[in-house]
Amino acid sequence: MNAEQFRLHFSLQPLVHEIVSAPALGTLRQAAVLMALEEHNGELHLILTQRPNHLRAHPGQISFPGGKVEPEDINSKATALREAAEEIGLHSDNLEVLGLFPPHRTFTGFEITPVVALVKAPFELVLDPGEVAACFRAPLSYFLDDAHRHKRSFQRQGKHYQVMFMPWRQYFIWGATAAMIDLLCRHLKHGGIKG
Repeated sequence: MNAEQFRLHFSLQPLVHEIVSAPALGTLRQAAVLMALEEHNGELHLILTQRPNHLRAHPGQISFPGGKVEPEDINSKATALREAAEEIGLHSDNLEVLGLFPPHRTFTGFEITPVVALVKAPFELVLDPGEVAACFRAPLSYFLDDAHRHKRSFQRQGKHYQVMFMPWRQYFIWGATAAMIDLLCRHLKHGGIKG
């Protein structure tokens, strides 16, 4: 799937799927992430980051650029764009924002809004070592294959929950990031467009 196919399908296809999410318990802290897709040789790739091991929350995990909504952010879109610029050097003037997915709730007390965007032109990664240990691109076509997206049940406080995970090369993508990728893939596949 290339950028033009993605743009048309994402914009025209109504969202009919739900995101795998934690139950709504108590007050949740608001956050946003940027699900940026960049085209290379006619194929779209998701831009993903790995969190440093020194972080207290989710050390070493694979995520999208993003973070907590700050008081100066006017909305979730502003948060995702600010965080992408700070974390990996991907600035808003190089992005075509296509829309937002419904918020994803986590067991760690966050409600994360995914902002979906296309990268307009190649850019140089500039990583903030305090926030990002590594940044990599993974082909969307890999995730569109149902065989690469997995769901496991786990128990927490006596209840069973579904958690998404998807290994890619040396990376293990799971939790909120995997749930957002899964929703994106189910959304794209619903209209019959194949990756």
